[in-house]
Amino acid sequence: MKKCPLIKAPCMEHGCEWYTHLLGRHPQTGAELDQWGCSIGWLPILLIENAQQSRQTGAAVESFRNEMVTGQERATAALAAAMMPKAPGLTTLTVKE
Repeated sequence: MKKCPLIKAPCMEHGCEWYTHLLGRHPQTGAELDQWGCSIGWLPILLIENAQQSRQTGAAVESFRNEMVTGQERATAALAAAMMPKAPGLTTLTVKE
């Protein structure tokens, strides 16, 4: 019989609040999970899944940021082109940062 990592006694299974049903995919193997187990025992798997989701979120935010910067640069260039004088003989002054 399994031993409880919290009270060091035999696992009470469904009588314990920490006994949880996990349904989904294993984050490392991709295998289907449909098991009951101790929440403490599930922690490593859940932490791996959480890290993967965080990485995916970071990549999505970076991609969105890059698209926004590109769009802003295009809008700024279009606005600058529309505001530039079209008269012959006029030159523009550029300011370096």
